[in-house]
Amino acid sequence: MSPDTHTAAGAPALPSLRERRRAAASQEIVSAAESHITEHGPAGLSLRAVARGLGMTVQALYHYFPNRDALITALITKAYDELADAVQAAVDGAPADPAGPPGLVAAAEGYRRWAIAHPERFQLLYGTPLRHYAAPAGGPTTLAVRRMSGIFQRELFAGFSTAQLAGADAPELSPALRAHLAELPPGGLGELPPPATALLLGAWGHMHGLVVLEVFGHTAFLGDHQAEVFRTAMRTLLQDVHARIPATVPPAPRPGDEPPTAGARGDIG
Repeated sequence: MSPDTHTAAGAPALPSLRERRRAAASQEIVSAAESHITEHGPAGLSLRAVARGLGMTVQALYHYFPNRDALITALITKAYDELADAVQAAVDGAPADPAGPPGLVAAAEGYRRWAIAHPERFQLLYGTPLRHYAAPAGGPTTLAVRRMSGIFQRELFAGFSTAQLAGADAPELSPALRAHLAELPPGGLGELPPPATALLLGAWGHMHGLVVLEVFGHTAFLGDHQAEVFRTAMRTLLQDVHARIPATVPPAPRPGDEPPTAGARGDIG
């Protein structure tokens, strides 16, 4: 074996030249499709136009993406990953001093900034679903969005124990919804106690709704004050959620323990 092909025992083999060229061409196609979406919107995505812009035929493009859905899946996955990167960077870059924004607020602001900077790609993720497209179940888009939602879950409930989250003051979930959440794969909402799930979904809807309104121009009347209004709303949201989570949780009764009597509570009989 020549030195050029030698690899350490157990080390993964490097991609071949053919694989590297294929990866580079695939990335070029995705970048061209992103530019096309920026100009024409998600609904205007045309594989023929993307191929023409790259100087290739549609048949040649199909060598890299076998159909339109495969390219859309790659676009959505990349957008979710970049959005998650922006959210995590906002959390990592938040000031450590108490006067700075809490992690959840910083994450929400990172989410908002990315959406405003990339409205067409945000629309690809959260706008009107593309006709005849369905994301592959459990595929890369699912993993990408789960990564992003995990950041918000961590920052919203940072410092709270599972027992505290289970004791949160939140709307009671129906038995059917509880069973559905319990069947979700690891890493999803099923790992949270039901009250925390209700709080997280409500917080997500509030935060995301404000961003959608701004991206689609419905809060333009606020002018340059939109960022301040959003930050204030996120701070209030965080305070409201945390106010519903008990600071302490009574210890679980041990077998054989009897409930306290009136006298033991200090009540006057």
